[in-house]
Amino acid sequence: MRRFWTDVIVEAGRDGYRVLLDKRTIKSPSKADLLLPHEAMARAVAAEWDAVEEKIDPARMPVTGFANAALDRIAPDRATFVEAIAAFGETDLFCYHAEAPEELIQRQREIWGKWLAWAQSRYLVNFTVVRGIMHEKQPNATTERLKAAVAELSIWQLAAASKLTHLSGSLIATLALTEGEADPAALWHDLILDEYWQEEKWGADEYAIKNRRDREADFLNAAAFMKLAGISE
Repeated sequence: MRRFWTDVIVEAGRDGYRVLLDKRTIKSPSKADLLLPHEAMARAVAAEWDAVEEKIDPARMPVTGFANAALDRIAPDRATFVEAIAAFGETDLFCYHAEAPEELIQRQREIWGKWLAWAQSRYLVNFTVVRGIMHEKQPNATTERLKAAVAELSIWQLAAASKLTHLSGSLIATLALTEGEADPAALWHDLILDEYWQEEKWGADEYAIKNRRDREADFLNAAAFMKLAGISE
């Protein structure tokens, strides 16, 4: 679709904020009015539409994309998304450490250990740390408390959390971003420390670097939306 509008306007109403393109309300892919929870999110959506020069490129409009997902996919089936996101607490990346070599084990213990310690203190839980890749069940109290934390998130936060957990493999990292406890760029480096360790030992190929940069961009966009979703008016 090519740009057909001149003006982009944010309008407040009793049911939320709308973004208008020449007085026409932006709609989601399901044809529902894109009603946003607060002015900051509406202005972020408006900025994306105002930045369109000729053709619409969804890849350059992440805020709009997450807002669409929240309204069209998550709101009608909220419980399913809560279950899917909370399930990452059972197989959290930070709980699965290497069996060897010792240098990598130590790095994971230091870097991933700090996030496990944060989650233990924040949610009053304990984690089973696994050596290797064979699944081990986490304590029931741990998974239930983490699920309860996910269940408290808004549909907007769940839209971000769905992307963040899939990219990171870590519910702990996602909750840290929700709580404002982590710098997204620094956290991404913590999440992929295995990849950096492999590069230090064996070098990196161009495809792997591009793939990581693409994933990082998606992660940072999701983290930015999570921060935006956490604003209250």
